[in-house]
Amino acid sequence: MGKLDGRVAVVTGAAMGNGEGVARVMARHGARVVLWDISDRVIETAAALQSEGHRATACKVDVRNFEECETAAADAAANQGKIDILCNNAGVVRLVPFLEMSDEARDFQFDVNVKGVWNCTKAVLPEMRKNRYGRIIIMSSVTGPMVANEGETAYATTKAALWGFTKALALEVVKDNITVNAICPGMIRTPMVENAARDFSPDNPDAILDVIAGTVPMGRLGDILEIGELAAFLASDESSYMTGTQVVIDGGSTLPETVFP
Repeated sequence: MGKLDGRVAVVTGAAMGNGEGVARVMARHGARVVLWDISDRVIETAAALQSEGHRATACKVDVRNFEECETAAADAAANQGKIDILCNNAGVVRLVPFLEMSDEARDFQFDVNVKGVWNCTKAVLPEMRKNRYGRIIIMSSVTGPMVANEGETAYATTKAALWGFTKALALEVVKDNITVNAICPGMIRTPMVENAARDFSPDNPDAILDVIAGTVPMGRLGDILEIGELAAFLASDESSYMTGTQVVIDGGSTLPETVFP
């Protein structure tokens, strides 16, 4: 018996990367998963889960558009009977120095990373309140609230904002038996990270990934299934006394102080 048996989970940005990892692990723990993504690849990901015997449904959704989120939430509730879990994972990054960043690149990150979380939560929350049960998980980051690199000003701002969103919303819905918690990943081996390494070194991106891994105390990048296991814990009744908090999963990368020469 899985710890998510009988639960229905909506996972955004589920076509690949952390979202795929979350959907895959939640399905393994018994949840019926509804995968939202703007990419056509979400259909392939859901089909792959189905081929493994899991209950998975794909839905193309642009999280920047509230009407699309509202329609998808209504369809999920109607087809699955309810929505118990929402994992707000969809996110984007554009690495551009602050003075060189266009308004369009800034707004793209703000719209997906912050407005997208707002839209999806607003679309799903009424169903959870009606059933007086819910688990909302928000994919923040160590970037922004804890650390940052050059070129990440817009991205870091959005991920820091999600900490405030998590805390404020958790307080609003706690009496409805709904918890809200954030996950703060460090360097996880996702297509986003692999593409960044490829942009930096087209001829040898693996060497860049090895360098990044060498800066992590555990000596490796994280795996999307490790993110999935943490999300499944926060989605389960094992975390029933946790709300409004942020859980760091970074292999210890935010632990070291400045190294003396």
